[in-house]
Amino acid sequence: MRGKGTMGWFYGFKLHLIINAQGGIISVKVTTANVDDRKPVSEMVDEFWGFYIRD
Repeated sequence: MRGKGTMGWFYGFKLHLIINAQGGIISVKVTTANVDDRKPVSEMVDEFWGFYIRD
């Protein structure tokens, strides 16, 4: 996704991470900024069990 701001053109991306209680990275996904956050996260958690806390 490309946009224009006061500093010029930029490309928007989102980084989705799943980490464990010790801070270890479990899963990573990068999407363009125009993707709904629920879609990639729901795909990432399909293989995990337990409870999820999101921010």
